Amino acid sequence: MKNPSPDRADRAESGFAYSRAFFEQLVDAALAHARTLGATDAGAEASEGCGLSVNVRKGELETVERNRDKSLGVTVYLGKRRGNASTSDFSGAAIERTVQAAYDIARFTAEDPVAGLPDADDIARPDQQQDLDLFHPWSIDSEQAARIALACEQAALSTSRKITNSEGAGVSAQQSHFFSAHTAGFRGGYASSRHSLSVAPIAGRGDHMQRDAWYTSMRDARELSTPEAVGRYAAERALSRLGARKIPTTECPVLFESPLASGLLGGFAQAISGGALYRKSTFLADSLGKQVLADHLDVVDDPFVRGGKGSSPFDDEGVLPRRRRIAEAGRVEGYFLSTYSARKLGMKTTGNAGGSHNLSLTSRLTQPGDDLDAMLRKLGTGLFVIELMGQGVNFVTGDYSRGASGFWVENGRIAFPVQEITIAGNLRDMLRGIQAVGADTYTYGAKTTGSILIERMKIAGSGA
Repeated sequence: MKNPSPDRADRAESGFAYSRAFFEQLVDAALAHARTLGATDAGAEASEGCGLSVNVRKGELETVERNRDKSLGVTVYLGKRRGNASTSDFSGAAIERTVQAAYDIARFTAEDPVAGLPDADDIARPDQQQDLDLFHPWSIDSEQAARIALACEQAALSTSRKITNSEGAGVSAQQSHFFSAHTAGFRGGYASSRHSLSVAPIAGRGDHMQRDAWYTSMRDARELSTPEAVGRYAAERALSRLGARKIPTTECPVLFESPLASGLLGGFAQAISGGALYRKSTFLADSLGKQVLADHLDVVDDPFVRGGKGSSPFDDEGVLPRRRRIAEAGRVEGYFLSTYSARKLGMKTTGNAGGSHNLSLTSRLTQPGDDLDAMLRKLGTGLFVIELMGQGVNFVTGDYSRGASGFWVENGRIAFPVQEITIAGNLRDMLRGIQAVGADTYTYGAKTTGSILIERMKIAGSGA
């Protein structure tokens, strides 16, 4: 096989080593060789990523890391048998070896009645593939990144004399692009970027130290919060936790800060995802059309938010996604399905191979003035959680138990910080027991929600 030409004159200005045109040649070469071997269907994807990460601590540069990776993945079908292989070598000989490896794996794999590429009428045609403004390369060098990180850390350290140490600050600039095609008729690809700035200051001394952190992450570096704002806010969070103590074991209402509340939304999404559903490894099996959330809640999945971190013109299989209402008035209106999981369930793909897109949870009871102070008043007396630890969630049963810290609230006002406690419940009851969602919305990753107030949970504290 002749080696595809890198066509370096057509590379993106971001510093990618390979162009879109080169990736198309690469993928087409792989598909052609799969057909030559006798594959009934095949798919291939070529990708490249590059970036810079810089970390500083206590005013000094700690690490500078540059990353660059590339990959060609090939999937071959022999009827209902499937094999896949990948390589980071883009030479013609390596492409042939990789396709052959995928072909050989398929030959010796058991048949799967639902294996196969998406149906042709589900595939995103070129004219349906929107430009979603996902690519904003950041032309930053290590010295510039270090200056930004140092300014962020210095802002945190300068906030108060009680900020005594730092776990450091970091800047990351990452970008990637890919091209994918398969024999069912799909062709597409795009470039994307994600940049971030973070800091983790420490307040107090000796046995009375408290740590907190904050970050900002955007596709476009111009939209990042300023280093000074990130540093000061991280310091204020750490300072607010000084003097934390345990509380007695109790049951009470619990308010999840909005960045943590997105985890509850993520738990709901995982529980109604195809793999968990067809394996019956979820507490929300057979929940379509059933009430599983409080009746004032709606959940929407939108793949077409411009610049959204979960946005994509097609899913991982080249299927055209759509904006969908996942839950309406607390009732499940749709699952998250790939082609494979949909066929296992006797349903159609929802364009969610790879997971949810931009997921948002809203309440019909939320008013514009329902900021954090208003949510604390709604909490009344109970626990306001700002940090969770551990992975104590069982998605088969819904049992939920995690280490936590935050603040004890009395009569709608923060009384004192709390640490070394465990909160426990069951996700089924927690989702049905959501009393309010704040207007203090925050997007964590690709999930957006305000703070979430849950009617009642168990708190294991000093009397446990």
